[in-house]
Amino acid sequence: MVKEQVKINWLENMAFSAEVNGHKIVLDASDKVGGENRGPRPKPLLLAALAGCTGMDVVSILKKMRVEIDDLNIYVDGDITEEHPKQFTQMHITYEFKGKNLPEEKLQKAVNLSDERYCGVSAMYRKAIKITHEIKIIES
Repeated sequence: MVKEQVKINWLENMAFSAEVNGHKIVLDASDKVGGENRGPRPKPLLLAALAGCTGMDVVSILKKMRVEIDDLNIYVDGDITEEHPKQFTQMHITYEFKGKNLPEEKLQKAVNLSDERYCGVSAMYRKAIKITHEIKIIES
């Protein structure tokens, strides 16, 4: 079994420095709760992890299919409970592809393969919450 590890070190107040794959990220809270807004909050990084994981899958799959896109934006929206512990109840992914004459069926196949087979982040999240997605195509 492969293991992943991150190191996190308390800086001061609510700020922490995380070392992830040799890169440093500062995490902090808003000034409303004692932080200084020096970096992102932990929960939105869960959304970024999902977007990054599926995005890498989709780009790789489309390259193998020889589908050339001009751009790809991925938006992930998450609904969070109001009571503690505040947690996501569902996430929705919007894939926004830009390009000329993009084959919608191949885009959908790439997204489905990421969702159903390759993206470990969505596979893990799906055990706890509902994840939905949609595709938008913008002609360039």
